[in-house]
Amino acid sequence: MPVPVKEKEVLITVETAKELGLLPEEFEKIKKVLGRTPNFTELSIYSVMWSEHCSYKNSIRLLKTLPREGKNLLAKAGEENAGLVDIGNGLACAFKIESHNHPSAIEPYQGAATGVGGINRDIFTMGARPIAQLNSLRFGDLKLEKTKWLVKGVVKGIGDYGNAFGIPTVGGEVYFDDCYSTNPLVNAMSAGIVKVGETVSATSHGVGNKIYIVGSATGKDGIHGAAFASKDITENSADDLPSVQVGDPFQEKILLEASLEVAATGALIGMQDMGAAGITCSTSEMSAKGEHGMKIYLDKVPLRQQNMTAWEILLSESQERMLLVTKKGKEKIVEKILDKWDIPYAVIGEVTDSKRLEYYLNGELIADVPAESLVLGGGAPVYTRESKEPAYFSEAKKFSLEKIKEPKDLNEVAKFLLAHPNICSKKWVYHQYDSMVGTVNQSTNTPSDASIVNLKETEQALAFKVDCNARYVYADPETGAAIAVAEAARNITCSGGEPLAITNCLNFGNPYNPEVYWQFIGAIKGMGAACKKFGTPVTGGNVSFYNQSSFEGPVFPSPVIGMLGILDKKNKMTLNFKQEGDLIYLIGETRDDISCSEYLYSYHKVKLSPAPFFNLDEEFKVQQAVKGVIKKNLIQSAHDVSDGGLFVTLAESSIYSGIGFDISTDESIRSDAFLFGEGQSRVVVTVRPGDEDNFLHEMMASDVEFCLLGAVMGDELTVDEETYMKVEEAKQLYNTSLEDLLK
Repeated sequence: MPVPVKEKEVLITVETAKELGLLPEEFEKIKKVLGRTPNFTELSIYSVMWSEHCSYKNSIRLLKTLPREGKNLLAKAGEENAGLVDIGNGLACAFKIESHNHPSAIEPYQGAATGVGGINRDIFTMGARPIAQLNSLRFGDLKLEKTKWLVKGVVKGIGDYGNAFGIPTVGGEVYFDDCYSTNPLVNAMSAGIVKVGETVSATSHGVGNKIYIVGSATGKDGIHGAAFASKDITENSADDLPSVQVGDPFQEKILLEASLEVAATGALIGMQDMGAAGITCSTSEMSAKGEHGMKIYLDKVPLRQQNMTAWEILLSESQERMLLVTKKGKEKIVEKILDKWDIPYAVIGEVTDSKRLEYYLNGELIADVPAESLVLGGGAPVYTRESKEPAYFSEAKKFSLEKIKEPKDLNEVAKFLLAHPNICSKKWVYHQYDSMVGTVNQSTNTPSDASIVNLKETEQALAFKVDCNARYVYADPETGAAIAVAEAARNITCSGGEPLAITNCLNFGNPYNPEVYWQFIGAIKGMGAACKKFGTPVTGGNVSFYNQSSFEGPVFPSPVIGMLGILDKKNKMTLNFKQEGDLIYLIGETRDDISCSEYLYSYHKVKLSPAPFFNLDEEFKVQQAVKGVIKKNLIQSAHDVSDGGLFVTLAESSIYSGIGFDISTDESIRSDAFLFGEGQSRVVVTVRPGDEDNFLHEMMASDVEFCLLGAVMGDELTVDEETYMKVEEAKQLYNTSLEDLLK
């Protein structure tokens, strides 16, 4: 095994701290905590643990304002590696979403692949078996060769890792906008199932208990990855390539099986994966949670590279590694299982009662820090940054619908939108993912607004959705973030489910930019209000700041929502039309509103306008009405109105069924607004003629606006007696454009 080396003594000054990304006042705080000047290894430890990526120092105060209580929650936000929700039948669902943006911007294949690996480890370290993966991806201008390279690399990285790991990818979203050209967003979500009471905690206690490092050997990949994720992308960011980890999905697969088998023995005190900040993070978080300390012998850590120094070993983010704390006398049980799976392991330390982390190298103490001083909610610094309303916000509110001339040929607009990369089918993407491994995905052949995952040996199914229209959030952070929560809930509702809880991935620019921080404050406020309304507490997630470049500025604020819902008796509702003659109804009110729509933004190229109409109380009533007609089996399909507006919603229901429609617009509303506006709180449903009376009775009792649009019929898409196109033409436009653009 390669032998670690001791680094040369370095004179530590405030300049050294600044070079490691620490502020002068943080350097002074470290000296106060330690009662002395830290050495280089200790300063390196604080530099990663107090980075934004690990400490949430610029966001934690605001995050604590989000609703975190709920009747089904088994673990509150921050208590474990992932959220944990009771789903009945003695089962719980662990789920979480995280970003891997910066690594993916530099090396898209490994950046995306290791993002998938990391989020799955968060799930199975809790003792839960992953059953579903989702992702939310954002890229820049598709005309740029760099964007095409990023798209292809990210999608292949997700597909190769996820497929080899053997967990189905059941859903996601892909958006394109120029603001993401330098900073793509790669958010990965995973969900797993565990029996209630059989989870494993990320904790450490019991003086003398052995500490194992399990899995791959430690190398120099990913060193300072957490710090890399806590700064802007620059023209020199490619020099940070060692900050990008390298993944091995086959190693992760056997690590999964071994971890679950070990967890089932009851031989563990705690288990945690090594993600950001590697050994440093795992040892500090487990010790702080268990209110104990650790002695770690770095020369015992299996290495795959020569001449690694202590700080490199501590900060390495090499993938497929876990930290296990075993119960006294149970070590052989754990080792026997690891040997069976042919997984490397080593005892690298023991638990102490000191509440300190003591790191040794070849018998010499090379770092000694209080565990509590490193962690989120402990001694890590907490800030509230300056905020300032951007000038564009008031400019956007000056938008006037009257100034937009309605096109003479709305058919042309319809075709433009169906082929637009933000709306068209993403089958080129998802066909690279194995969506059926494990036979739990119920959404492949009969699509629904949310992804439906079968819970075997029960009468229930789970519903998952990732959602965020960042253009709305940019226009109005508070309203846009509330819409992201509401639309995720609407999609689960339209699929026959009941929303339960969310995880979030908050992708923003530099928090030291007052305008970015203003966006963040607004988004948290809107998200919190919507979560309270829908009873979907926040179980945890990820904050990803610094998605900003010196030459392009910040990305659109993109608070991606990952929502969990549940279906009773597997009563899935799909979005495709079922049969000719069914009546098409719109639940919810349509308004003269094209604000922030893809139609306005991309067709008219008007980049500044307010967020589309949204009222939280109205949205809640609409969803309750949809739940009512689904529960009473009064509708055949349900599909929410979102990107591209009503026409795209109807076209998608036709494309997935092969049957056309004939509808009429409302003369009191502009035709372009009626067809392509993205005002919220609307759902298209279809009703069998024989069920119409009962449907009308139910709807009239709901105090929700609704109207008859037309009927399902033929093989053409017809609006106001004008044939826009045949279903087959719509299908071709919808299915081929993204693949063509990537050539």
